[in-house]
Amino acid sequence: MQAIKSIRSRTVNMPAKDIDTDQIIPARFLTTTSREGLGDNLFHDLRFEADGAPKPDFELNRPEAQGCEILVAGNNLGCGSSREHAPWALLDYGIRAVISTEIADIFRSNSLKNGLLAVVVDEETHGWLLAHPGSELEIDVVQSTLTLPDGRVVSYPIDAFARYCLIEGIDQLGYLRQNLDAIASFEESRP
Repeated sequence: MQAIKSIRSRTVNMPAKDIDTDQIIPARFLTTTSREGLGDNLFHDLRFEADGAPKPDFELNRPEAQGCEILVAGNNLGCGSSREHAPWALLDYGIRAVISTEIADIFRSNSLKNGLLAVVVDEETHGWLLAHPGSELEIDVVQSTLTLPDGRVVSYPIDAFARYCLIEGIDQLGYLRQNLDAIASFEESRP
């Protein structure tokens, strides 16, 4: 997992509410345990015509969305079934952070565990972001802040353990492996 201390990028907006995990990565693409290639099918049924041609009006297909690493979504992002493939698909596509006023708990947990920063902001900040697509933002993971182009700094909540793992570029297993000596010492001291 790549360490994340900050992310600076333009935003791409998907203002739709209740974007569920099956919309993010349809179930028929869950036949792999590899993350590679999942980005090709990100938002597949929304992004592509039945013949496979890109829908020109879909947000991620527009020229101004190319290279954007921050997705601003409507309320209740990642609802529906639990699947790690959803954050994997976003990451494989090149999205490094998602922002909304509400992110489904399981999706948020899966995202943070896999290196996708999930940021929950207040209604006012969210409204500003939706009204200004393509804005250049800086998200500071260390300080848990989001800096808007006008210089306004907004704090966002993040679990301390998740923040530590993102900054260090490790997952839960990586955290345990960092502490193998202490674990072994503890086990040796037990009768």
